[in-house]
Amino acid sequence: MWRKAFLWDGAGRRYSLSMRRVAVFGTTGSGKSWLAERLAQRAGLRVVELDALFWGRDWQPAPVDLFRHRVERETADDGWIVVGNYGQVRDLVWRPADTLVWLDLPLPVVMSRLLRRTVKRAVTREELWGTGNRETLSNAFLSRNSILLYALKTHRRNRERFAKECEALAGEKRVVRLRSRLDIERFVLSPLP
Repeated sequence: MWRKAFLWDGAGRRYSLSMRRVAVFGTTGSGKSWLAERLAQRAGLRVVELDALFWGRDWQPAPVDLFRHRVERETADDGWIVVGNYGQVRDLVWRPADTLVWLDLPLPVVMSRLLRRTVKRAVTREELWGTGNRETLSNAFLSRNSILLYALKTHRRNRERFAKECEALAGEKRVVRLRSRLDIERFVLSPLP
């Protein structure tokens, strides 16, 4: 099933985009899952969370072969939105994708969102991806594996890498680069046929 969304350019012009296989990516805390859920509701697509396929109990990562197998299985059919940044499976996701949606938000916006989300998850003891894993305040603020520290370290590097990769694919894929809250709102609220 083909669905359409619209993309605004900087001059306020609107472009129609058909979407069946969508990759949503961006720095940790940029709102990838939130955006994917909204798009999926409107377009009738299924959300595939790479974190759910990668992480096991006690934060144990899946072996690469198993992770790739899981991703291949989840993307074998049409009608999906894959959420995540895992380089080990980028070829499996980006190659069949017709649309790449890059959440390229400024670092202060990303950090404020990530801080709120992390504290909320730690306080409510929210279980992540059915794995039994939970975020904790000590891991968020006192650990070398802090997700907050990870976001700080990777934001600029991700932006540079994604810019190069998207530029290389712009001739064959639809690339939607969302740089602000307003861009995201416009994209999510675009009329669907």
